[in-house]
Amino acid sequence: MNAKQDAKGVPPSEAGTVVVTETGDGLAQYLLDGRHRLLADEPVAAGGKDIGPGPYELLLMALGACTSITLRLYANRKQWPLERVTVQLGHARNHVEDCIACETKPVRLDHIDCAITLEGALDEGQRARLLAIADGCPIHRSLTTGIAITTRLAATAR
Repeated sequence: MNAKQDAKGVPPSEAGTVVVTETGDGLAQYLLDGRHRLLADEPVAAGGKDIGPGPYELLLMALGACTSITLRLYANRKQWPLERVTVQLGHARNHVEDCIACETKPVRLDHIDCAITLEGALDEGQRARLLAIADGCPIHRSLTTGIAITTRLAATAR
């Protein structure tokens, strides 16, 4: 069943717009973008059924995908011998280290660790350049420069 044919009253979504709505099964959510239908959930320990990745896992997946795609596009354009990109990410909150300088700097409790494996006959200069390019992927830039989010109530159909 595709996103446009959902029989459970899921609102339609169009390309460029994402719709997230409950599946009706615990904390699970449908994620629709007009072309794809994914599931998100929370782990069992957090009250979910673990039938899909959680919100932070989805965030990491978005960052990893964007990083890998950005590196692939750059290497292809430069005709570099990049055979494969693998991005491993983890998310953590480090309250103790962040609060060491709480009075002198803004506190950032969230930390994402991003380890990139580049396969292929790349020289050290190419590897260094690709590492620098990784930090310029659009999702990375959005996360590190800040995002303005406007939240509002949508008109409800009754």
